[in-house]
Amino acid sequence: MFQVKVCFFVLMNSIPYKAKQFLLVLVKLLIVGSAIYYLYAELSKKNLNDWQLVSTKFTFFSLVGIVFLSVLNWFFEILKWQNLVNTFYKISLKEATVQSLGSLTASIFTPNRVGEYGAKMLYFPKSETKKIILLNFISNSSQMATTLFFGVVGLMITGLFYDYFSYKIALFLFIILLLFSLFIIFGKKIIIYGFSVEKLIQKIKSFPRNSLKTTQQLSVIRFLIFSHQFYFLLVIFGVEITYSLALATIFSMYFLASIVPSIHLMDVAIKGSVAFILFGKLGVNQWTIVSITTLMWFLNLVIPVLIGSLFVLKFKPKLEL
Repeated sequence: MFQVKVCFFVLMNSIPYKAKQFLLVLVKLLIVGSAIYYLYAELSKKNLNDWQLVSTKFTFFSLVGIVFLSVLNWFFEILKWQNLVNTFYKISLKEATVQSLGSLTASIFTPNRVGEYGAKMLYFPKSETKKIILLNFISNSSQMATTLFFGVVGLMITGLFYDYFSYKIALFLFIILLLFSLFIIFGKKIIIYGFSVEKLIQKIKSFPRNSLKTTQQLSVIRFLIFSHQFYFLLVIFGVEITYSLALATIFSMYFLASIVPSIHLMDVAIKGSVAFILFGKLGVNQWTIVSITTLMWFLNLVIPVLIGSLFVLKFKPKLEL
């Protein structure tokens, strides 16, 4: 991906200034237009009667509470990015917000948020490109590590509640452990975003420990926020389930969904499918699961992408074109 970006900027350097400006406007409109179109297409698939039925489940205060959790979710993600960038380049909370939501919009069509790496690079001088790639990797890796930890705990607790999950979970965890061990032994020379795994480990070890600690703490807080948001939606929809089993299943769902390669637009389908399998075993009906996963997708992705679209339209790159 890094090599592709370099080729893009070499090409841009050969284009006259006015043509560059026109191309930049065209790219912005293409990104925003495509994002809005695809979000509209996804939302239009939902039956209007379903949305009306969902709305009857909420009181004013429960709706405000659920929306507030989405705001908190993104607030801590933005804080995490600001914390990382501030290790070498001071940015305000407003700048961190613009960069986080703008890059989200730009990466909506790319697998596993790969486009976010390239999008965030454009907010900084060209000389800082590799630093931004590293920071983004640390940010995403800390969130993935959090999901992995809570997911494994969730799978183990779920296995204790239901015997028919036990052997499958044990086999799954063994495979994950085996793959991780093989990666540690043989994966040092693998290249990730222009860095070998060995070099990435060295750079992370030399990174300020306080910043790494804060990043991990913010990742944990964020994970617990959107996990509890899902739990509160289960309560609002009248699902009878114990707190411990609900959270264990939610942790498992996020972990299993995170290891499936996907683009943001398919996020609702993947999480919905995993949630249907896990919560279906607990007797939760399909309509409730689909409604909750769709609401989570709408609040935590659709609305931030629409806000990010405004930032994309106002975007002026610091990276020299």
